[in-house]
Amino acid sequence: MRRNRRRLGFVRTVRRLLLGLGLLLAITALGLLLIPMTEVADATPVAGSADWMAGLPDDAPLSGIVLPGTHDSATEYVQLAYFSRCQSLGVREQLEAGFRYLDVRLGTDEKSAAFKLMHGFTECRTGDFGGTLGLDAVLADCCAFLDAHPTETILFAAKYEHGELTVPEVQRRLAACIAERPEYWLLAERLPTLGEARGRLVLLRRWEDEAGLGAEAGVPLLWADQKSREDTALSAAAEAQGGYTLHVQDRYKYETEEKWRAFTEALDTPAAEGDVLLNFLSTNGAAAYGHPWEYAKPLNSRLDALEGESLRGWIIVDFASPKLAAKIYGANTAG
Repeated sequence: MRRNRRRLGFVRTVRRLLLGLGLLLAITALGLLLIPMTEVADATPVAGSADWMAGLPDDAPLSGIVLPGTHDSATEYVQLAYFSRCQSLGVREQLEAGFRYLDVRLGTDEKSAAFKLMHGFTECRTGDFGGTLGLDAVLADCCAFLDAHPTETILFAAKYEHGELTVPEVQRRLAACIAERPEYWLLAERLPTLGEARGRLVLLRRWEDEAGLGAEAGVPLLWADQKSREDTALSAAAEAQGGYTLHVQDRYKYETEEKWRAFTEALDTPAAEGDVLLNFLSTNGAAAYGHPWEYAKPLNSRLDALEGESLRGWIIVDFASPKLAAKIYGANTAG
C-alpha cells in the first residue's frame, strides 16, 4: 500500500512539472508571437518621399546617388518573427517612403515552381495569419509604384536564399518572370544612369552568371559573406565586379557598438568614380539567432542624428521609416 502511495505521489509530481513546463513553453511561444507586433517603426509620411528622385538630373549615375534601402525587404510578416522580422512596412509602403533598394530573398520548394520570399529558412507571409508571399505579389507592388511614380527607379537586389535549384535554374526561372513584364525591367551588366533607369526595376544579381545570359543577366552584386567575428575591427571590403568595384560593409554578426563603428568607418571608404559603397546598418548580433529590432532601434536613432553631409553610398536599414529614408536621400542636396 505504501509503495502504491509513493508511486502515485511521484506520478502527480511529474504531472505537475510537465504541466508547469507546458505552461511556461506556451507563455514563451505567445510572447515570441506577440512581441514583434509591438515593434513598429514610425510610419508618419514625409512630403515628397515617393518622388524624391525627380529632383535629380538624368545624367546622375546610380553609383553616385546617396540611396536608402531596406534589408530583408519582404519580412513585414514572416515565420518566427521575433528572430526573422526586419521590417514593419510592406514593400509598397517602403517605396512610398522613399526607399529605392530592395533586398529580395527568393526560395522554392517541391510544392510549387513559383518563387516565394524567404528570410533564411523562414517563409515570408501576406499577413499575420496569411499565406505564402510570392514573388509575383512583390513585383505587382513594384510595377504599380513605378506606374504612379515614373521619375523613380527600384534597385532589385535578388538572392536565392532557400531551395534546391542550381544557379542556372534560378536564372532561367527569374528570366521567365521578367519576361511577363519586360517593359518594367532594365537588364544590363553595368550600372546605368538615373535617366536610363527611371520608371524601371534594375536587376542586381547576387549570383554568378552561370547560365551565360550576358547583358540579360543583370548587374553583378557579389561579395564574400561577412559573418565572421574573428576580427571585429573590420569594416568595408572591396569586391571587384568586373565593370566596377563594390565596397561593401555587411558585418551582420556585430554587436551594436561594433556595428556602428563599422558603419561610420565605411562612410569614409575611398572609392573611385563609378564604384559603389553598399553600407548595411542591419545586424542580428553575435548570437546564433538574433532579435533585429533590438539592434535596429538604437542604430537607426544614431543614423538619424548624423549630419547629412557625412552620408554616402547606398545605405541599407532594418525597420525602415519615412523619416529615415528622408534623412538618407536628403544627403543628395545637403550642403
